[in-house]
Amino acid sequence: MKKENIYLSTIASDAVRVAKEYSVNLEIAEYCTAWNMDEKFEGVDQVVQKKLDGISKSVLHAPFNELFPCAIDKKARELASDRYRQAIDLAKRYGSTKVIIHGGYNPWIYFPVWYVEQSVLFWKEFLEADPGVQIVLENVLETEPQWLLDIIKGVDDERLKMCLDIGHVNAYSKIPVMEWLEACAPYISHFHVHNNDGTQDQHNALNDGKIPMKEFLLRAEELCPDATFTFELMKDEPSMAWLKENGLV
Repeated sequence: MKKENIYLSTIASDAVRVAKEYSVNLEIAEYCTAWNMDEKFEGVDQVVQKKLDGISKSVLHAPFNELFPCAIDKKARELASDRYRQAIDLAKRYGSTKVIIHGGYNPWIYFPVWYVEQSVLFWKEFLEADPGVQIVLENVLETEPQWLLDIIKGVDDERLKMCLDIGHVNAYSKIPVMEWLEACAPYISHFHVHNNDGTQDQHNALNDGKIPMKEFLLRAEELCPDATFTFELMKDEPSMAWLKENGLV
């Protein structure tokens, strides 16, 4: 794998140290919770700035709590839009090139057709003002790839692409990860990579779970040569060592 395309999520306790050791990049995860953009911002900003010192590149994960771009309620859509604008401003502050945003699908609230239709309307309107960064929509509870593909195709804008989270696929979809990859490859700009046993979203090490990780990474690089990869793990050192042992870095 190209080191310039590898990012480590700052959810990992050793992310900064390992990123510097392996000369890879960081995904800023501190703003996944929106309150860190408000009353806690000053302290969080200092932490993020310190983590990025000496790091070449970054991407930023936007907040997701209570945010639904596919919402039927106009006020809920306005809240999502406001929070995403805040996240984009922070991405520019830190020099991040991509912002990862959850698609927002909730099977207990939305029919798939509502999810797709409302999302297309939301993102077309949102992109009327140029964000200045690329937005990548991440699958979470989506059970099949077609819904996100229909959103991205419906919006039809190069500034909106897909973040394929393979841990979420393995935990929440009956369709195998490799099938998701083949179906979504032309629209993928970013990956979230972590493993699990298929029962829940565990964020295990790359080689700790049921996803055939080496096969996946090799095929992903083949199909999506310009895509970037975030390893979204609780600890990074074991997985980076595994990549090195397997000749992947």
